[in-house]
Amino acid sequence: MNKKLGFVFAVLMLVPVALLAQDKPPATATATAPAQSTPPANPITASEKGFYGFVSGAVVGAAQKMPEENYSFKPTPEVRSFGQLVGHVADASYSFCSQAIGEANPVKDIEKTKTSKADLVAALKDGVAYCNKAFDTMTDAKGSEMIKLFNFKIAKLTVFSINTAHTDEHYGNMVTYLRLKGIVPPTSETQPAPAPAPK
Repeated sequence: MNKKLGFVFAVLMLVPVALLAQDKPPATATATAPAQSTPPANPITASEKGFYGFVSGAVVGAAQKMPEENYSFKPTPEVRSFGQLVGHVADASYSFCSQAIGEANPVKDIEKTKTSKADLVAALKDGVAYCNKAFDTMTDAKGSEMIKLFNFKIAKLTVFSINTAHTDEHYGNMVTYLRLKGIVPPTSETQPAPAPAPK
């Protein structure tokens, strides 16, 4: 089995898990809160966008936390530098999300052309914004339309899922780089304690 086929199958196996993680138990009516009567118009698209928002927010946070002097840092010579990881995620965001909505890729080669933290963080934020705009044009019905990606026919919403999985994969790389530099990654920061309940 080639690497691309294995990657696609692995992502497809993770999609149901990601979607289930977003589900909430059905609301029940109480004396103080009525049950939710209308489900969202496009629940699958909304779930995909919500999960992407969490993952992409973590990547942007990691990019912002790493100091400029560590953007050239590589744990070993064979791997991407931290800055190259940021550029790679930005490039992939444009590539996957443009394919999902049938547009030409509007921005390419960020990883190869940008090196400063300011430029790379801006490009990453722009790539995430582009994907969020792409999500806003999607519906569950449109998301079920099939397109070709990596020589496979897959649903448009699955392309968004692949982008989210790819973004999360490289967030894992970024976490390692941050930890090697003694920096706590965004998803491991201490959460503030909940406010006490009113008496």
